[in-house]
Amino acid sequence: MKKILLTCLCLAAALAAGAQSRIVTDSLFSAKLNCVQKYNVYLPDGYDAAREYPVVYLLHGLYGRYSDWMRQGNMKAVVDPLMANGEACQMVIVMPNAGDFDVHHYQNGYFNMPDWPYEDFFFQEFLPAVERKYNCGGSKGRRAVMGLSMGGGGSIVYAQRHPDLFSSSYGMSAWLDNKHREVRGSDMPGSKLAITDQSVREHSALDFMDKADEATIGRLKTVKWFLDCGDDDNLMPLSVELQQKMRSAGVPCELRVRDGAHTWEYWHTALYTALPFASRNFQQ
Repeated sequence: MKKILLTCLCLAAALAAGAQSRIVTDSLFSAKLNCVQKYNVYLPDGYDAAREYPVVYLLHGLYGRYSDWMRQGNMKAVVDPLMANGEACQMVIVMPNAGDFDVHHYQNGYFNMPDWPYEDFFFQEFLPAVERKYNCGGSKGRRAVMGLSMGGGGSIVYAQRHPDLFSSSYGMSAWLDNKHREVRGSDMPGSKLAITDQSVREHSALDFMDKADEATIGRLKTVKWFLDCGDDDNLMPLSVELQQKMRSAGVPCELRVRDGAHTWEYWHTALYTALPFASRNFQQ
């Protein structure tokens, strides 16, 4: 009897272990970028490839890589309990790569730049390939984007430029413009970091709102927006200004200014709000 009980307990433990959430590292070759791009994917507890899941694209910042949210952000420690207690629905979370720690010799950024057509790669190659492989997303109502710093700005601008593709956008400590050299990476014209700086200026989320016509405003209203930035973060005025511009245009946008700075501690805790926010705005 004891042997049978022990066997059942071991089997139950093995099944439970097999059903736990996990993060897998995957890659694909990009014809646009002419290189292999790695990425991480969070798969929820009991992930079933035959079932359809909503998807969150979780973007890293400058000086970062696809593995940052797993290693430095410890995102799994937040996601697992949120899903277990029902505060966030089961979803696939995709963490793409748009840079490298060496920002001086490797191009970084989420926008199209000389020899780095990243936005084309993301929407034409990466997004469709990942969603086919992991049976996630597939429509605006089942897709969200969020990120930190450079990725926070990328999340907001992607949803501004492609409002038909995202149900919500959440910018953490978002780098939304570089008009006043909020991020001063390099004074060397043509350097990799200077190109990244310029791309953020050219894709300003603030300028976008200033230029938005009535039809564009209507499309922006179909996306749920959230800006979250620390009171000791030098990028905080950008989030405040964008929220004011969106409010003036009649586009609802949440704004949270919490105690904190431009740190992983801040972004880790932001996930406790960001993932339930995305969940509430998915089409069920």
